[in-house]
Amino acid sequence: MSTPAATKPLSGTPAANAAGSGEFLTFTLGQEEFGVDILKVQEIRGYDTVTRLPDAPEYIKGVINLRGTIVPVIDMRLKFHLEAKYDALTVMIVLNVADRVVGMVVDSVSDVAHLNADQIRPMPEVGTSIDRRFLTGIGTMEERMLILLDIEGLMTSTEMGLVADEVAAKAA
Repeated sequence: MSTPAATKPLSGTPAANAAGSGEFLTFTLGQEEFGVDILKVQEIRGYDTVTRLPDAPEYIKGVINLRGTIVPVIDMRLKFHLEAKYDALTVMIVLNVADRVVGMVVDSVSDVAHLNADQIRPMPEVGTSIDRRFLTGIGTMEERMLILLDIEGLMTSTEMGLVADEVAAKAA
């Protein structure tokens, strides 16, 4: 299902510093809330039709033409083995990672959350469908918890197949 490609540009804001605090764009996948470094986010768009690529993994939905740039689109719900339905709330977060533009499909975008270093806890030792090296911690805000993703590490990993192996090796 297509939604109008309304675009909401984001201005740069202070991101995570050495102490671990920062601002994170929060979004939902299934029943969970996630956060990514706001400085990796270029814009937020409504989900629109993509051009499928032959033999691409299921989670790579295809590509879009974003103002002259061909952008691969990853459905994070499929990547994390969740149900993916496309409706008016489905959103694409356009990211800048490793000097590359990538679209990330999520269920919805919530807000921008500022987390202090004391609000970020290490990931507990539990099984998850997400490789632990791409989880930077758990953000806690009163009753709310965010799974914080190393989105650049995830998008540049060799398993995603979005960037050349030498770029992925540098990011690791």
